[in-house]
Amino acid sequence: MSDLQQLEQRVQRFPENELFRFSLAKGLMDQEQADSAIPHLEFCIQKKPDWMVVVMLLGKLFMQRGDFIKAREYYQRGLELAVSQKHEGPEAEIREILGRI
Repeated sequence: MSDLQQLEQRVQRFPENELFRFSLAKGLMDQEQADSAIPHLEFCIQKKPDWMVVVMLLGKLFMQRGDFIKAREYYQRGLELAVSQKHEGPEAEIREILGRI
């Protein structure tokens, strides 16, 4: 059984566990299945709206899909979180990305 299959089984057993969903989303992204990762990441930020890394990943995935409106929305939200959580590195990264889209 592959690592991805194990992650999928964990999510099936514990569908409300956002950490399992995040791990599955990352596994899907590693396998270049970004479209399948998005619903799991969206679930994560519904449970934890201040999860900055997830918000940034969603911005990245929507940018890769060419949906710059959605990407900008997520990056703007990520910027607000980075500022409020005092994460200077991600703040600078997001500002640079927002300057390009």
